[in-house]
Amino acid sequence: MVKRNIIKIDEDKCNGCGQCVNACAEGAIQIINGKAKLISEIYCDGLGACLGTCPQDAITIEQREAAEFDEEATKKHLANTKNTGKSVDFLCPGLMAAKIRDKNDQDASPTAVAGVSRLSHWPVQLKLVSPAAPYFADADLLLVADCVPFAMGDFHEKFLKNHSVVVGCPKLDDSSFYVDKLGQILTANKLKSLTVVHMEVPCCRGLTQIVKQAISKNKIEMAFEDVTIDLQGNISRTETLPT
Repeated sequence: MVKRNIIKIDEDKCNGCGQCVNACAEGAIQIINGKAKLISEIYCDGLGACLGTCPQDAITIEQREAAEFDEEATKKHLANTKNTGKSVDFLCPGLMAAKIRDKNDQDASPTAVAGVSRLSHWPVQLKLVSPAAPYFADADLLLVADCVPFAMGDFHEKFLKNHSVVVGCPKLDDSSFYVDKLGQILTANKLKSLTVVHMEVPCCRGLTQIVKQAISKNKIEMAFEDVTIDLQGNISRTETLPT
């Protein structure tokens, strides 16, 4: 046993998404009973490649007494995993990107009732989407505060139809993470348009500032539509904001 850097996983924060599993080249982490676990200290090199991938900030590096990193044992572990057909990769089913319907599809049936879903892809949370997801390519993108669809009864028809979407809360989530993630989406894709939809409450307007920062930080030249929804679910203001 030596005193060295090694990862520490806060199980209370962990949501079992499995992104850390994919990031660990040594196969030191597995999802067990819905939580990320360090399966053996000897497989962890302590460099922390998994840290930046955790959307819950559940992984940190601590210095403590631990078994030394064993490179040879790690190679055998990875080889055994491969030979047994077990992949070290893990993806929570809720994170798997999926195309639900074509954005331009009409109702499946002429007798379809009002209120049909216009959601064209999954996932939708800004924390979870991949910037390289195919549904962002040449997309009309909506960035929506997650309270909006609850306040607005016709959100699907008025906004979501024919659009790709990401949602988030600028008050409860890490705004700096949002700025970086949105910047990745903007730089990785040629968007047709960007529309921000938020509630009229002050905290919700932070979503507009996040977009401005992402555009400025990545030196992107584009205007976007900024839409404000009142507490009765009506559009109270729409304006085009230049960079």
